[in-house]
Amino acid sequence: MKPTIRDVAKAAGVSIATVSKALNGVDVVKAETKLKVLAAAKELNYVPNLLGKQLKSGQTNMLGFFTNSVSGPYFYALIESIARTADNMGFGLNVFVTKRHDTIQNYLFGNVVDGVIVFESRITGPDVDMISQHRVPAIFLDRPMVADKIGSITFNSYQEAFDATAYLISLGRRKIAYLAGYPDNYDSNERQRGYEDALKKYGIPVNKDLIILGLFEEPTSYSEMRRFISLHPEDIPDGILAGNDISAIGAMRALKESGISVPQEVSVIGFDDVEIAQYFQPSLTTTRNPIGRQGVLAVKQLVGMISNNDQGQSEVLDGQLVVRNSTTIK
Repeated sequence: MKPTIRDVAKAAGVSIATVSKALNGVDVVKAETKLKVLAAAKELNYVPNLLGKQLKSGQTNMLGFFTNSVSGPYFYALIESIARTADNMGFGLNVFVTKRHDTIQNYLFGNVVDGVIVFESRITGPDVDMISQHRVPAIFLDRPMVADKIGSITFNSYQEAFDATAYLISLGRRKIAYLAGYPDNYDSNERQRGYEDALKKYGIPVNKDLIILGLFEEPTSYSEMRRFISLHPEDIPDGILAGNDISAIGAMRALKESGISVPQEVSVIGFDDVEIAQYFQPSLTTTRNPIGRQGVLAVKQLVGMISNNDQGQSEVLDGQLVVRNSTTIK
């Protein structure tokens, strides 16, 4: 039978109230008494009722991360950073991945967590309005947002894509493709906008046929690149800006299997600088985004809103172009 706080009190020869104070670190308990209580609890393998504590305090000491995916090196790095920072600040982390919108709403507004970090396109305008009305502290990573209890930590995807495209142009590339991510994804759309504006600035017409849907996935990017090559064997691009690194790797695999050399015939740039980027052959030129820092800042701002009643802020993080062997002068 599971031991109770009453059992601990009996074993230690103190009151239930004294056990509660000792286990919760209340200073009014004498050191000698506290040691007796802790020894009794250990002997009985007593585990406090955390749910009861949460109901009493109104806090769960848990953060929620809502996302449409946890696959891929970006999310591995991001979730590890969020979880580590949350733990250092005294919070646990629940990761929610579901296709059911009603389930998302239940977790958002069901007092399951004290605050949320969002990378989930199905959380739309009406949901954001409800988050604001319920004063649920929230940090968005997939779009810029700011309100009383809402903030965001995003990448400067537009400028990064503009600069990466301009770099390809400086290498003599004129027929540049963009390997897009999800159609409703903020970063993908901003990167496409930066790509198109850079082409226009340097007098290169935007060719919509060179915008290929890779969905941020290596298999999709690989198959779509192979399909493009088979349909347009005489119109292969001489440069590719991919929505992320694994899309770039998928495209390079397709080019290699089609007998097209990277970087001599086609120069390729990705985004994020995930670990595999430097080891793939040829090593990938990419924009290094501060993924770990994004996770750290998200947790710190969120905990500030929960614990200190801080106001939400929108912060944009700049990336850095890292030139490797997948790009060269034409």
